[in-house]
Amino acid sequence: MSEDNTPEPGDRRDGESERADWADRAERADRAAPGEENRKAPREPRKQVQERPSERVALPPESTPEPPPPQPSASTAKPAAPVLTGRQRLFAAVWPPRLTRAQLIVALLLFVLGLGLAIQVRSTNDSSALRGARQEDLVRILDELDDRTQRLEDEKSRLEGQRTELENSSDQAEEARKQTVQKEQQLGILAGTVAAQGPGINLTITDPGKAVEADKLLDTIQELRAAGAEAIQINGVRVVANTFFADEDGGVQIDGHKVDQPFRFKVIGKPQDLEPALNIPGGVVQTLEKEQATVSVERAQKIIVDALRSAKRPDYARSSSQ
Repeated sequence: MSEDNTPEPGDRRDGESERADWADRAERADRAAPGEENRKAPREPRKQVQERPSERVALPPESTPEPPPPQPSASTAKPAAPVLTGRQRLFAAVWPPRLTRAQLIVALLLFVLGLGLAIQVRSTNDSSALRGARQEDLVRILDELDDRTQRLEDEKSRLEGQRTELENSSDQAEEARKQTVQKEQQLGILAGTVAAQGPGINLTITDPGKAVEADKLLDTIQELRAAGAEAIQINGVRVVANTFFADEDGGVQIDGHKVDQPFRFKVIGKPQDLEPALNIPGGVVQTLEKEQATVSVERAQKIIVDALRSAKRPDYARSSSQ
């Protein structure tokens, strides 16, 4: 009779009951010390049951039509950026200015430096008006200075001769009277109490715009006197040492007499000195022409100055010889 290795039903139940007992013990042990187990190892997350590839059923994607892209409306459409030219890009880069405090300080210092240099250059040019003069003008000015020096030397020689005559003359009283008459005539010409004649120039200033004022006429008188003018007359008014000029509506006052343009000067002196003195660079003629005035200078061998002034006795001054 052959042996049958198939377990009996009773033995199978005993094995199953033994496994159940082991499972109950393990469960009670877990319940008895849950904290120790948590401290020993972190609880593993539950594993999700993954489906087997054989159990998945692939569904075909639904064939839904794609919606058309939205069309921009007139209200939401953005305008295209304008195309800038090179000049506009350069202007946009420099304006508005993006300056720092240091740049502003440097710009202010440069401005002050430039202003100082400009003032210095202008003052230098004003102080040296003859720097840009031509060689002919400089030679003429030097000749004029030499003539002035010569006139002073001649006057010195004449006075020394008069002193010698008075000392050596046998009739000193007659010689003194003669020299006194000559001196009186000379002083009368300078004071404007007697008429005078001699070579000189005729100066005419035409001012349609009425821009020539009293100060310009006074500068002309000073320039003529420096050039050796001995007698001056303006439109019938004798000009002497105490003559004054003042501005008036529509004209100029000379010693209280209103004088209208054109201003006509009669000047007695050496023409070779008077005319160049007026025409030097930066002189009277150029200054008046800047005021839109017309200046005419004519030489003459005989100029008559016949305007007279009344002699006034001084109130306080007396001769020191008395």
